[in-house]
Amino acid sequence: MRRKIPSNTSLMAFEAAARHGSFARAANELSLTEGAISRQIGRLETFLGVTLFERIGNRVRLLPNGARYATQIRELLDRLDRDSQYLTGQPSDGASLDIAVIPTFAMRWLIPRLSHFRQQYPNITVHLSERMEPFVLTGSGFDAAIHFEHPAWTGMRTYPLLDEVLVPVCHPDILTGSEGTSVLDNLPRLHRRQNPEAWQRYSQETGIPLTHPAMGARYDLHAMLIEAALAGLGVALVPRLYVDTELACGRLVAPWPEGKTIAKTFSLILPEPIGLSSEPIQAFAQWILDEAKKGTRVES
Repeated sequence: MRRKIPSNTSLMAFEAAARHGSFARAANELSLTEGAISRQIGRLETFLGVTLFERIGNRVRLLPNGARYATQIRELLDRLDRDSQYLTGQPSDGASLDIAVIPTFAMRWLIPRLSHFRQQYPNITVHLSERMEPFVLTGSGFDAAIHFEHPAWTGMRTYPLLDEVLVPVCHPDILTGSEGTSVLDNLPRLHRRQNPEAWQRYSQETGIPLTHPAMGARYDLHAMLIEAALAGLGVALVPRLYVDTELACGRLVAPWPEGKTIAKTFSLILPEPIGLSSEPIQAFAQWILDEAKKGTRVES
């Protein structure tokens, strides 16, 4: 069936005019005349049967339908531009993957291991993008996601990788020679903003008493918590898999027990089973599953 799609010229003219709120500025950006922009948008409105701009004298105002459409078109044009640039720089015998991933997991666990993947599959380029929340994977432009298990992934194929177990860590200098469990209550506690009850749960699970467990500085990302702990700002309750290297070399210490419950499970999310996926996705999926089985340490 033939697709009903407006011309690229009309869509680009409309997106620029919507973004600038001005036909004149859109014309300047696209090296066209203001009249050409107006004609292209008029053709688009006729094609859609919807008025996108309100014309008031020499001024224009984007209507609600136009604002929604502009957002959708901008995302599609951005993706088309990105994909075209990727393809332009792609070797003829190569392939590329676009993976959506939680940022701290990417920085602290995945990226340090990607050289191993490149050694095994030098012709597959892995592009990473940050995604904090679950999303609809099909049609998103991503080949896979690495995220927490979540009901939002219903209908997708979910492959568990690693469990998130929290452990308190700090710079060794702030312990002042004492490492008993009671010391934990006297040190500044650092919190992840999205998990404000983590310290209270940790106290209940381990039996270590904490006075006012919610007190302390808050950060958006575990990566920020780790950097704050490295800077000696306090004790951070973070997933052990993020700090294994720092613990091994002594930059951080963890003299207190781990939490007893699994906070979350990191998983590989695919739109279809591994066996039905393309060869590059199969290669990446099998590689990351094997890496997860090795544990948290990065092997040289």
